[in-house]
Amino acid sequence: MQVVGLGLIAALLALILKEYRPELAMQISLAAGTIIMLLVLNRIVTAVNVITETAVAAGINLVYLQTLLRVIGIAYLAEFGSQLCRDAGEGSIATRVELAAKVIILVMAVPVIVEIMKSVLGMIPR
Repeated sequence: MQVVGLGLIAALLALILKEYRPELAMQISLAAGTIIMLLVLNRIVTAVNVITETAVAAGINLVYLQTLLRVIGIAYLAEFGSQLCRDAGEGSIATRVELAAKVIILVMAVPVIVEIMKSVLGMIPR
């Protein structure tokens, strides 16, 4: 409820200010987005802890889990950053932020992909 309420109030305030003080509207949007991220940060940390504890109990290699969590984090941050760019009217920069995030995710996934390929090749009889 807090997030929705904050979002609606900030959106309404930004909409009103956009006509008279566009620079303030952008600052309201940025501040609201940051506060919303901080509000949900605790829940994200809790979810990551539960996932990590479950993976440890299941004997899953934490390197893979860490890579997966980092990829998810990059995706969230890139989405947040690109939406801020779009809110500022900079669609081309938003597209570049998204592209950069995709490249970073690909680079981070390379070790996992290599391990999967080694496993598959190890199953094929020679």
